[in-house]
Amino acid sequence: MTTHISTLGELLTSAGTQWRVYDIGRRITKIDKKQFDQIENTQVPYPYPLGGHALMAIQFWDNQATLDPYVWFLKFPLDEQSKLNIASRDHFASMVIEALGTQLTGEAAQGKLDNNPYVYTPNANKLAAFNALMKCELKRPASKYYETVEQYFTSHGQTDWQSLALQGLADYALRLAHGQNQANLMALWSTLPAQVQSPLAAMLEHVSISTELTEFLQTQLHAHLTTDNLAGAINSFRAMSGSHGLGLIAQSVDQLLASEQSLEADILLTIAGRGWETLTEPDRLYTFMDKAAQNSQIEGLFESIFADLVAIPILRPHVLGLLRAQNRSETLSRAIGRLFS
Repeated sequence: MTTHISTLGELLTSAGTQWRVYDIGRRITKIDKKQFDQIENTQVPYPYPLGGHALMAIQFWDNQATLDPYVWFLKFPLDEQSKLNIASRDHFASMVIEALGTQLTGEAAQGKLDNNPYVYTPNANKLAAFNALMKCELKRPASKYYETVEQYFTSHGQTDWQSLALQGLADYALRLAHGQNQANLMALWSTLPAQVQSPLAAMLEHVSISTELTEFLQTQLHAHLTTDNLAGAINSFRAMSGSHGLGLIAQSVDQLLASEQSLEADILLTIAGRGWETLTEPDRLYTFMDKAAQNSQIEGLFESIFADLVAIPILRPHVLGLLRAQNRSETLSRAIGRLFS
C-alpha cells in the first residue's frame, strides 16, 4: 500500500480487509459502499449530520481473521452543505498509513490510533446498541448480561431491576424476535420502572421494530399524553422511532404536536432527534417549527433546532422554504428574524 490513497474505502480495501460503514450520530444506520464512495468523493452530502459532523463507525476485518472485527469510531467535520471535509479525511488517512502502514489489523495495530484527533468514543447508549447490533449481524452470542434481562422479562419483572446492565438491555432490544421476547416486553412496558424503560427506549430507537410493537407503543404514547406523563410519552416515541412504519411515526409526531405538552423542550428535541424523517411534510414542519418558536424554556432552542434540521439533506429545502413562507405566525417570523440578527 502506498500513500497515494484517495479514499478511506481504498485504504481499507488496499489493506486486504472486508469492511462496513455505519452512521452512529443520529440512529445507527448502515451506509452502503456505493453511497459511502459518493460521500467520500463529495458527490452527495452526508445523509445524517449531527452538530456539523459525520459520526461514523467503520467495522473491518482481515479475510483470514477469526477474532472479532475492528472498529474505528470517527468524527469528521462537514461543510455548510453537509459535505465531507476532504482535508480532514485525507489527514486521518495519512495518519493511519504513518502509524500502521499496511497492517490495519492484528496485535500490532492495537492502540496505535488512540490519540488520533478524528477518533472519538460514542456515549454509553450508542456503544451498547452498536455492540449488540454487531453481535447479531455476525451471528455471535449475546453478552453475558443478556440472560439476566431475558429472565427479568420472562418473570414479568419479579427479579430486581437493579441487576440489569445496559449492554443486556441492548442485546434484548436487538433480539425481540427470539422466543417470547416481544410479547414479554409488551406485557411489561407500561409498568417498567423509569430506570429500565428509559435506557431500553434508547436501545430500541436503533431497531426496526415490528408493526405490532409500533402500534402498541403508539397506543402507549397516546395514553401517556392523556395522563400528562411526559417521560412515558417520550420513552414510547423513542422506542418506536426506528420502525419502518413511517406513517405510524408521523401520526405519533402529530399527536405530540397536538398535545398540551407540545411546547415542552424535551418533546421538541425528541421529535427533531428521532422523528426528523416525518418533517419533510410541509404542514407538519411548519407546526413543529412554530411550536419551537413558542418555547421559552431554553434560550436559543429554536435557533439550535433550525441549525440541526437545515443541515439534514432531506430536510434542507423544506426548512429553507420556511424563510420564504407566507402567512407565518408572528412568533415564528420573530424567531426566524433572530437567525439573521
